[in-house]
Amino acid sequence: MDDARIDLAALPQSVRAIAASLGRAGGRCWLVGGPVRDLLLGQPVLDFDLATDLVPDAVLAALPQANGADRRYGACRVATEVGEVVVTTLRREAGSSDHRHPDRVEFVTDPGLDARRRDFTVNALYVYLADGRVFDPVSGLADLSARVLRVIGEPAQRFREDALRLLRAVRFAARCGLTFAPSTALALREQAELAATLSAERVYAELTSAFTRHGRGRALRLLVETGLARVLLPEVAAMDGVTQPPEYHPEGDVLTHVCMVLDHVPEGDEVLAWSAVLHDVGKPPTWRQAEDRIRFDGHDSLSATMAESILQRLHARSAVREEVVDVCRRHIHFAALPGMRPVKAERWLRSPGFRRHLAFHRADCLGSHGDLSIHRFAEQALAALPPERPVLLQGRDVLALGVPPGPEVGRLLAAAVARIDELPTAPDRGEALSLLRDLVAETRQAPDTGAR
Repeated sequence: MDDARIDLAALPQSVRAIAASLGRAGGRCWLVGGPVRDLLLGQPVLDFDLATDLVPDAVLAALPQANGADRRYGACRVATEVGEVVVTTLRREAGSSDHRHPDRVEFVTDPGLDARRRDFTVNALYVYLADGRVFDPVSGLADLSARVLRVIGEPAQRFREDALRLLRAVRFAARCGLTFAPSTALALREQAELAATLSAERVYAELTSAFTRHGRGRALRLLVETGLARVLLPEVAAMDGVTQPPEYHPEGDVLTHVCMVLDHVPEGDEVLAWSAVLHDVGKPPTWRQAEDRIRFDGHDSLSATMAESILQRLHARSAVREEVVDVCRRHIHFAALPGMRPVKAERWLRSPGFRRHLAFHRADCLGSHGDLSIHRFAEQALAALPPERPVLLQGRDVLALGVPPGPEVGRLLAAAVARIDELPTAPDRGEALSLLRDLVAETRQAPDTGAR
């Protein structure tokens, strides 16, 4: 990588057009940071970031479509077909009283000075968009070649300047297959408590990014090894070293299993990623050595409860939270599927979230014993489903039998559906109504045990 260059023709046309506009305004422009790193590694580029020696007002004049809300930090944002391109004026920074933002910003024209305020050497690579040459002011190319993640400057100080760098270090190392330089690894462990200063929203976004991309299982492992999980996800850190019955989990302890499941869920799926991370958080509190083997009685229900609490703490969206909790609660139910009554099995197979449950079940198996026989059974059952039947019973059917409006209507309807689920074959509407009438009659004949 000594004389590295980037093929400019490979860049999106909109990125080259922005660079051309800045050039016509008298400025120089570089592709910088993550996109350069990813291009050199042959990985997909997720974001395109540009640097320029034009001050923000000049950038906004050259790019009237840009959003300048963050121009005091030197950043202007341009919406394009490849996402938001951030154009940042070369700058130096000083101070960081909130462990997140610089107290002072000074605009400069030398990319070598700009590099010193960046986080890691592999993220301080600049491609001059006039000729494609890579400018490497802090030996990032050597670290990239050696697959090393190294902080620029004194690591502990740089983490204190911006605590988000702690999580970014884990994400970059995992996604790009890098190992920490010794000084960086030491500072990560020593400064892990700083992660508690980050907002819940920022933590959730950064962890979600790490858990939904390449290397996601390793990202979780690194969070635990660096002590960051102990600060941000102590319930997850508690899984490290918790033994499991080898006949069902030959892979090892609970954390090892969870990391493997995370690697097997589909990339980019936020719900399944967090389901993987949290589906067994109930195992450490429920661990017991029974006479026959290690057991985790009720860990599925406890994991669901703990997942709800953790995701609320991280301010996850309610829709994501509800789906993750549902996966956690039902993830061990697949073992019962082949023996379920046909009507009950069909109801679950047709439920809106079943395919997501099935995808998680596959990952759960591949992260442990590897037996996919129940997964194959479920796929075959799905393929063999007959055309969907109409809804047999509704609330108005209960009301028509003289039950007054109120909670009792829903209770009776649910009880009738539960009885239908236990039948060997699905009834027709007439049979369902007869079953409902019998249930209502039984309820009316039941003795009143209330106080008199």
